[in-house]
Amino acid sequence: MRWTKFSLAALLLLTILVAFPAASHAAQKRILVYTRNYTPDGKGYVHENIATSVDAIKKMGAEKGFAVDASDDPAVFTDANLKQYAALVFCNSDNGAFSTDEQRNAFKRYIEAGGAFVGIHSAAGSERDWPYYHQVLGGIFVAHPKMQPFVVQVVDPKFPVVKGLPASFDWRDECYFLGNLNPDIHVVLATDRTKLIGLDALKIDASTFQNPMPLAWYHNFDGGREFYLALGHNREDYANPILYGTIEKGILWAIKK
Repeated sequence: MRWTKFSLAALLLLTILVAFPAASHAAQKRILVYTRNYTPDGKGYVHENIATSVDAIKKMGAEKGFAVDASDDPAVFTDANLKQYAALVFCNSDNGAFSTDEQRNAFKRYIEAGGAFVGIHSAAGSERDWPYYHQVLGGIFVAHPKMQPFVVQVVDPKFPVVKGLPASFDWRDECYFLGNLNPDIHVVLATDRTKLIGLDALKIDASTFQNPMPLAWYHNFDGGREFYLALGHNREDYANPILYGTIEKGILWAIKK
């Protein structure tokens, strides 16, 4: 069979078209969105925003080219399974995240191996009795006053996750007081806690918390890179460009995309 210049060019084009999707798929990064909420008595608060927030992250993945798996099953925490993920996103998880120490160790080994972690809203309330998890996330949930509006300040406008946000913006949410802050965190969003109302109803001394009070930060800890955002209680806010964009950019930063 004699090949003409035209047929050779056509064959080359066909080869590229067939190979390119396969190469793109192979290069696509994958994240795990984890949403477990567990207490032995079943009385722990479970956020109604979970399905909405997971759907939003799946939409981000479709738009930005990363694959998304979602689970609330702690059995996913094995060394073999976690190797496939560029980041673990604890999305509105709370209380017990793991059911065995081996699952905790798999999580720890993932971070030590350079794995990325993103925490959203009540993820700060997961694993409340495991100090290592607090260090990875950067802090631990302590309390919040009643839902109310407050002003969010952009502390580090050069950080890519919050770059482009207004210098300050009005927001309505649960304003988290977070304790045991890792001294290495770099705060990027904060609020003036002295402007909050209803603090007398809390079983804490609000004056002992730093001000401005951190609401989002990033850091590098134990080999991994981590980003945490305290905002995100309201389901409807996952369609708000401010929250949606911050979570999206946080994930992209974490997976170094």
